[in-house]
Amino acid sequence: MLLRGTMLVAVASALLAPAAASAASKPGVRTGAAASITPTTATLNGRVDPNNAATTYFFQYGATSLYGSTTAPTPAGSGADGVAVSVPISGLAPATTYHYRLVAQNALGITRGEHRTFRTRRQPLGVTLAGNPNPVAPGASTTLAGQLTGTNNVGRDVVLQSNPFPYLQGFLNAGNAQVTDVAGNFSFPVLSVPVTTQFRVVLAQRPEVASPIVVLGAALQVLTRTKKVDRGRRSVVVQFRGSIVPQNDGGRVSIQKFVDGAWVEKSHTRAQDAGASKSRFKKLVRIYRSGQFRVVAETEGRYVSGAGRAISIKVRR
Repeated sequence: MLLRGTMLVAVASALLAPAAASAASKPGVRTGAAASITPTTATLNGRVDPNNAATTYFFQYGATSLYGSTTAPTPAGSGADGVAVSVPISGLAPATTYHYRLVAQNALGITRGEHRTFRTRRQPLGVTLAGNPNPVAPGASTTLAGQLTGTNNVGRDVVLQSNPFPYLQGFLNAGNAQVTDVAGNFSFPVLSVPVTTQFRVVLAQRPEVASPIVVLGAALQVLTRTKKVDRGRRSVVVQFRGSIVPQNDGGRVSIQKFVDGAWVEKSHTRAQDAGASKSRFKKLVRIYRSGQFRVVAETEGRYVSGAGRAISIKVRR
Protein backbone atom coordinates (compact mmCIF):
# COMPACT_ATOMS: atom_id res chain seq x y z
CA MET A 1 0.00 0.00 0.00
CA LEU A 2 2.86 2.37 0.88
CA LEU A 3 4.48 1.80 -2.50
CA ARG A 4 1.23 2.42 -4.31
CA GLY A 5 0.66 5.71 -2.44
CA THR A 6 4.14 6.93 -3.27
CA MET A 7 3.59 6.26 -6.94
CA LEU A 8 0.29 8.11 -6.91
CA VAL A 9 1.90 11.19 -5.31
CA ALA A 10 4.70 11.18 -7.94
CA VAL A 11 2.20 10.95 -10.77
CA ALA A 12 0.12 13.75 -9.30
CA SER A 13 3.19 16.00 -8.91
CA ALA A 14 4.17 15.43 -12.52
CA LEU A 15 0.71 16.33 -13.69
CA LEU A 16 0.64 19.52 -11.62
CA ALA A 17 4.16 20.76 -12.64
CA PRO A 18 4.16 23.76 -15.13
CA ALA A 19 4.84 22.69 -18.70
CA ALA A 20 7.35 25.63 -19.15
CA ALA A 21 9.59 24.51 -16.33
CA SER A 22 11.93 22.61 -18.64
CA ALA A 23 15.59 22.39 -17.67
CA ALA A 24 17.88 25.33 -18.58
CA SER A 25 20.96 24.75 -20.74
CA LYS A 26 23.71 26.69 -22.49
CA PRO A 27 22.51 28.96 -25.32
CA GLY A 28 21.91 28.03 -28.91
CA VAL A 29 23.52 30.25 -31.57
CA ARG A 30 23.29 30.68 -35.33
CA THR A 31 25.49 33.21 -37.18
CA GLY A 32 23.52 35.00 -39.89
CA ALA A 33 24.48 36.85 -43.04
CA ALA A 34 25.92 40.38 -42.84
CA ALA A 35 23.74 43.15 -44.26
CA SER A 36 23.79 46.90 -45.09
CA ILE A 37 27.40 46.60 -46.24
CA THR A 38 29.16 49.84 -47.27
CA PRO A 39 32.87 50.64 -47.77
CA THR A 40 33.31 51.23 -44.02
CA THR A 41 30.26 49.79 -42.21
CA ALA A 42 28.12 46.64 -41.99
CA THR A 43 25.43 45.07 -39.82
CA LEU A 44 26.10 41.62 -38.33
CA ASN A 45 23.06 39.38 -37.82
CA GLY A 46 22.26 36.10 -36.11
CA ARG A 47 19.92 34.23 -33.79
CA VAL A 48 20.33 33.40 -30.09
CA ASP A 49 18.29 30.88 -28.06
CA PRO A 50 18.74 31.63 -24.31
CA ASN A 51 17.38 28.17 -23.38
CA ASN A 52 15.70 29.41 -20.18
CA ALA A 53 18.77 31.12 -18.68
CA ALA A 54 19.83 34.79 -18.67
CA THR A 55 22.04 35.08 -21.74
CA THR A 56 24.29 37.71 -23.35
CA TYR A 57 25.77 37.72 -26.83
CA PHE A 58 28.45 39.48 -28.87
CA PHE A 59 30.06 39.25 -32.30
CA GLN A 60 33.73 38.58 -32.94
CA TYR A 61 35.07 40.06 -36.18
CA GLY A 62 38.29 41.04 -37.92
CA ALA A 63 40.32 40.88 -41.12
CA THR A 64 41.47 37.29 -40.33
CA SER A 65 39.91 34.18 -38.79
CA LEU A 66 41.56 35.20 -35.51
CA TYR A 67 39.04 38.06 -35.40
CA GLY A 68 40.58 40.58 -32.99
CA SER A 69 37.57 42.82 -32.37
CA THR A 70 34.33 42.21 -30.47
CA THR A 71 31.08 44.08 -30.13
CA ALA A 72 29.76 45.01 -26.70
CA PRO A 73 27.99 42.21 -24.72
CA THR A 74 24.21 42.59 -25.11
CA PRO A 75 21.40 40.83 -23.17
CA ALA A 76 19.34 38.30 -25.12
CA GLY A 77 16.87 37.59 -22.28
CA SER A 78 16.16 34.25 -20.56
CA GLY A 79 13.31 32.84 -22.62
CA ALA A 80 12.80 29.47 -24.17
CA ASP A 81 12.56 30.78 -27.75
CA GLY A 82 15.25 32.07 -30.11
CA VAL A 83 15.56 35.82 -30.76
CA ALA A 84 16.99 37.60 -33.81
CA VAL A 85 19.96 39.86 -33.02
CA SER A 86 21.74 42.56 -35.07
CA VAL A 87 24.77 44.74 -34.31
CA PRO A 88 26.09 47.54 -36.61
CA ILE A 89 29.88 47.89 -36.87
CA SER A 90 31.94 50.71 -38.37
CA GLY A 91 35.52 51.80 -39.00
CA LEU A 92 36.07 49.07 -41.60
CA ALA A 93 38.48 49.24 -44.53
CA PRO A 94 36.99 49.40 -48.05
CA ALA A 95 37.25 46.39 -50.39
CA THR A 96 38.34 44.10 -47.53
CA THR A 97 37.17 40.61 -46.49
CA TYR A 98 36.06 40.39 -42.85
CA HIS A 99 35.57 37.23 -40.75
CA TYR A 100 32.94 37.07 -38.02
CA ARG A 101 30.85 34.82 -35.80
CA LEU A 102 28.18 35.17 -33.12
CA VAL A 103 28.96 34.06 -29.56
CA ALA A 104 26.46 33.69 -26.66
CA GLN A 105 26.92 32.66 -23.03
CA ASN A 106 24.96 32.09 -19.86
CA ALA A 107 25.63 30.46 -16.48
CA LEU A 108 25.55 27.02 -18.07
CA GLY A 109 28.12 27.61 -20.83
CA ILE A 110 29.26 29.42 -23.94
CA THR A 111 28.32 28.66 -27.54
CA ARG A 112 30.17 29.89 -30.63
CA GLY A 113 28.30 30.24 -33.88
CA GLU A 114 29.43 29.38 -37.39
CA HIS A 115 32.36 31.23 -38.95
CA ARG A 116 31.25 33.50 -41.82
CA THR A 117 32.74 36.24 -43.98
CA PHE A 118 31.66 39.35 -45.90
CA ARG A 119 33.51 41.85 -48.08
CA THR A 120 33.16 45.61 -47.76
CA ARG A 121 32.30 47.66 -50.83
CA ARG A 122 34.89 49.53 -52.86
CA GLN A 123 35.32 53.19 -51.93
CA PRO A 124 34.42 55.33 -54.98
CA LEU A 125 37.34 57.42 -56.21
CA GLY A 126 37.22 61.15 -55.47
CA VAL A 127 39.64 64.06 -55.85
CA THR A 128 40.30 67.10 -53.66
CA LEU A 129 42.24 70.18 -54.82
CA ALA A 130 43.39 73.47 -53.28
CA GLY A 131 45.77 76.28 -54.18
CA ASN A 132 48.36 77.74 -51.79
CA PRO A 133 48.86 80.65 -51.90
CA ASN A 134 45.61 81.88 -53.41
CA PRO A 135 45.20 84.59 -54.64
CA VAL A 136 48.58 85.63 -56.01
CA ALA A 137 49.99 88.65 -57.78
CA PRO A 138 49.39 88.52 -61.57
CA GLY A 139 52.17 86.43 -63.10
CA ALA A 140 53.28 84.96 -59.76
CA SER A 141 53.62 81.24 -59.00
CA THR A 142 51.69 78.98 -56.65
CA THR A 143 51.09 75.28 -55.95
CA LEU A 144 47.97 73.22 -56.51
CA ALA A 145 47.82 70.11 -54.33
CA GLY A 146 45.24 67.52 -53.40
CA GLN A 147 44.46 63.89 -52.78
CA LEU A 148 42.91 61.04 -54.72
CA THR A 149 40.75 59.09 -52.27
CA GLY A 150 39.02 55.75 -52.55
CA THR A 151 39.94 52.20 -53.43
CA ASN A 152 43.10 51.85 -55.58
CA ASN A 153 44.13 55.48 -55.13
CA VAL A 154 47.88 54.77 -55.01
CA GLY A 155 50.17 55.12 -58.03
CA ARG A 156 47.51 56.63 -60.29
CA ASP A 157 48.14 59.24 -62.98
CA VAL A 158 46.34 62.54 -62.41
CA VAL A 159 46.27 65.44 -64.88
CA LEU A 160 45.95 69.17 -64.16
CA GLN A 161 43.67 71.16 -66.47
CA SER A 162 43.18 74.95 -66.73
CA ASN A 163 40.62 77.37 -68.14
CA PRO A 164 41.65 81.07 -67.95
CA PHE A 165 39.27 84.03 -67.73
CA PRO A 166 36.86 84.61 -69.52
CA TYR A 167 36.48 80.82 -69.26
CA LEU A 168 35.63 80.34 -72.95
CA GLN A 169 38.57 78.12 -73.82
CA GLY A 170 37.34 75.12 -71.86
CA PHE A 171 39.59 72.90 -69.74
CA LEU A 172 42.86 71.87 -71.42
CA ASN A 173 45.75 69.86 -69.97
CA ALA A 174 48.35 72.02 -68.24
CA GLY A 175 51.67 70.21 -68.03
CA ASN A 176 52.61 66.60 -67.41
CA ALA A 177 50.65 64.08 -65.35
CA GLN A 178 51.64 63.43 -61.74
CA VAL A 179 51.54 60.05 -59.95
CA THR A 180 49.79 59.77 -56.58
CA ASP A 181 51.92 58.68 -53.62
CA VAL A 182 51.20 55.93 -51.06
CA ALA A 183 48.47 58.09 -49.50
CA GLY A 184 47.00 59.26 -52.81
CA ASN A 185 48.56 62.73 -52.53
CA PHE A 186 49.79 64.81 -55.47
CA SER A 187 50.91 68.38 -56.21
CA PHE A 188 51.41 70.57 -59.27
CA PRO A 189 53.67 73.66 -59.32
CA VAL A 190 52.01 76.48 -61.26
CA LEU A 191 54.79 78.76 -62.49
CA SER A 192 52.62 81.73 -63.49
CA VAL A 193 49.02 82.87 -63.01
CA PRO A 194 48.73 85.87 -65.38
CA VAL A 195 44.95 86.18 -65.01
CA THR A 196 42.32 84.60 -62.80
CA THR A 197 42.08 80.97 -63.92
CA GLN A 198 39.95 77.92 -63.21
CA PHE A 199 41.79 74.69 -62.46
CA ARG A 200 40.75 71.09 -61.93
CA VAL A 201 42.38 67.66 -61.72
CA VAL A 202 41.12 64.55 -63.53
CA LEU A 203 42.15 60.90 -63.30
CA ALA A 204 44.05 60.14 -66.51
CA GLN A 205 42.47 56.73 -67.14
CA ARG A 206 39.04 57.80 -65.91
CA PRO A 207 38.49 61.47 -66.82
CA GLU A 208 34.97 61.34 -65.38
CA VAL A 209 36.65 61.30 -61.94
CA ALA A 210 37.40 65.02 -61.49
CA SER A 211 38.04 67.40 -58.63
CA PRO A 212 35.85 70.42 -57.86
CA ILE A 213 36.91 73.50 -59.82
CA VAL A 214 39.39 75.73 -57.99
CA VAL A 215 39.67 79.39 -59.03
CA LEU A 216 43.18 80.79 -58.64
CA GLY A 217 42.83 84.53 -58.37
CA ALA A 218 45.28 86.99 -59.92
CA ALA A 219 44.84 89.80 -57.40
CA LEU A 220 45.33 93.54 -57.91
CA GLN A 221 48.38 94.76 -56.00
CA VAL A 222 47.87 97.83 -53.81
CA LEU A 223 50.71 100.05 -52.62
CA THR A 224 49.46 102.34 -49.82
CA ARG A 225 50.93 105.46 -48.24
CA THR A 226 49.33 107.59 -45.51
CA LYS A 227 49.90 111.10 -44.27
CA LYS A 228 48.23 113.01 -41.45
CA VAL A 229 47.23 116.37 -42.89
CA ASP A 230 45.11 117.81 -40.06
CA ARG A 231 44.87 117.17 -36.32
CA GLY A 232 41.86 117.97 -34.15
CA ARG A 233 41.30 117.56 -30.43
CA ARG A 234 39.55 114.20 -30.92
CA SER A 235 40.21 113.32 -34.57
CA VAL A 236 42.74 113.34 -37.35
CA VAL A 237 42.45 113.72 -41.11
CA VAL A 238 44.53 111.15 -42.98
CA GLN A 239 45.39 111.16 -46.66
CA PHE A 240 45.35 107.66 -48.18
CA ARG A 241 47.18 107.53 -51.50
CA GLY A 242 49.02 104.98 -53.59
CA SER A 243 49.01 102.87 -56.72
CA ILE A 244 47.24 99.81 -58.11
CA VAL A 245 48.85 97.25 -60.44
CA PRO A 246 47.75 96.12 -63.01
CA GLN A 247 45.83 99.16 -64.24
CA ASN A 248 42.26 99.39 -62.90
CA ASP A 249 41.09 102.86 -63.95
CA GLY A 250 37.65 103.74 -62.60
CA GLY A 251 37.64 100.80 -60.22
CA ARG A 252 36.20 101.26 -56.75
CA VAL A 253 38.75 101.80 -53.96
CA SER A 254 37.55 101.07 -50.43
CA ILE A 255 39.20 102.44 -47.25
CA GLN A 256 38.47 99.97 -44.46
CA LYS A 257 38.94 99.67 -40.70
CA PHE A 258 39.27 96.46 -38.70
CA VAL A 259 36.34 96.41 -36.25
CA ASP A 260 35.26 93.48 -34.06
CA GLY A 261 37.06 90.90 -36.15
CA ALA A 262 35.97 92.17 -39.58
CA TRP A 263 37.00 94.84 -42.10
CA VAL A 264 34.40 97.62 -42.32
CA GLU A 265 34.34 100.31 -45.01
CA LYS A 266 34.79 103.87 -43.73
CA SER A 267 35.13 105.68 -47.07
CA HIS A 268 35.73 105.05 -50.76
CA THR A 269 36.93 106.64 -54.00
CA ARG A 270 37.75 105.68 -57.62
CA ALA A 271 41.06 104.70 -59.18
CA GLN A 272 42.52 107.20 -61.63
CA ASP A 273 44.77 106.76 -64.67
CA ALA A 274 48.50 106.66 -63.93
CA GLY A 275 49.88 105.33 -67.21
CA ALA A 276 49.63 102.12 -69.19
CA SER A 277 50.49 99.73 -66.38
CA LYS A 278 48.96 101.15 -63.20
CA SER A 279 46.29 103.33 -61.60
CA ARG A 280 46.47 105.69 -58.65
CA PHE A 281 44.17 106.76 -55.83
CA LYS A 282 43.95 109.54 -53.23
CA LYS A 283 41.39 110.08 -50.49
CA LEU A 284 41.13 112.23 -47.33
CA VAL A 285 39.43 110.46 -44.42
CA ARG A 286 38.64 111.92 -40.97
CA ILE A 287 39.33 109.33 -38.29
CA TYR A 288 37.94 109.56 -34.75
CA ARG A 289 39.31 106.39 -33.18
CA SER A 290 42.65 104.62 -33.43
CA GLY A 291 42.85 101.32 -35.26
CA GLN A 292 44.07 99.25 -38.19
CA PHE A 293 43.21 100.50 -41.68
CA ARG A 294 43.73 99.17 -45.22
CA VAL A 295 42.90 100.01 -48.83
CA VAL A 296 41.11 97.47 -51.06
CA ALA A 297 41.06 97.81 -54.85
CA GLU A 298 37.82 96.17 -55.98
CA THR A 299 37.34 94.41 -59.29
CA GLU A 300 36.02 91.22 -60.85
CA GLY A 301 36.67 89.20 -63.98
CA ARG A 302 40.23 89.16 -65.33
CA TYR A 303 41.61 89.95 -61.87
CA VAL A 304 40.28 89.68 -58.32
CA SER A 305 40.18 92.37 -55.63
CA GLY A 306 43.43 93.06 -53.82
CA ALA A 307 44.18 94.57 -50.40
CA GLY A 308 47.09 96.72 -49.34
CA ARG A 309 49.00 96.30 -46.08
CA ALA A 310 47.32 97.01 -42.74
CA ILE A 311 48.34 100.42 -41.35
CA SER A 312 48.03 101.45 -37.68
CA ILE A 313 46.68 104.96 -37.18
CA LYS A 314 46.49 106.55 -33.72
CA VAL A 315 44.16 109.31 -32.63
CA ARG A 316 44.99 111.29 -29.48
CA ARG A 317 42.05 111.49 -27.10
